[in-house]
Amino acid sequence: MTVEIWSDLVCPWCQIGKGRFEAALARFDAREEVTVVWRSYQLDPQAPTDAAMTLPEDLTSRHGLSAEQVAGMIGQVGKAAAGDGITFRLEEARPTNTFDAHRLAHHAATLGLSSPVQERLMSAYTQQSESLADHDTLVRLAEEAGCDPEGARRALADGAHADAVREDIATARQLGLSGVPAFVFDRAFLVSGAQPVETFTRALTELRARSRA
Repeated sequence: MTVEIWSDLVCPWCQIGKGRFEAALARFDAREEVTVVWRSYQLDPQAPTDAAMTLPEDLTSRHGLSAEQVAGMIGQVGKAAAGDGITFRLEEARPTNTFDAHRLAHHAATLGLSSPVQERLMSAYTQQSESLADHDTLVRLAEEAGCDPEGARRALADGAHADAVREDIATARQLGLSGVPAFVFDRAFLVSGAQPVETFTRALTELRARSRA
């Protein structure tokens, strides 16, 4: 049984969805039979790499949203996170291009460190205003999540896994995925968004039933 999860590392809803899915998986009695594969997705592939603006500034200046719309969006996702015990600081978050961060996540996957590295990168953005485009920052975050820092630095420097990131994004397009987080169960059915834990529990139960039919 395979669950593929498309997400972007500067997507607060993806962090919430990750936590809820992993909570459901932890209590699923057939969890050892489930392979989780993290896939790359870029909500804003044209995002800059300089982290010059805060999220509210970016949403108003680059995406044309009003201050009221931005406050509503940040308030909504912040309330959802707080309900799960997470404190977001999105007013201070610095959106950047995530392509290199996704390359680093693929590097982590080769080491069996997908989940902790994904979590560290996401929380660095949503809670600590870190730039996910800065290579020194990415190396430090990867090390904090268990990666060898020199290996992480080499992967970033030599362009490793760029094709894998592009392939993930292309596959998402082929599957008709238009937003994240997107949880694809054995390429048979989709759970879209940061759904409640109970929804993921039902999806895992259905996945098991299909695999044994």
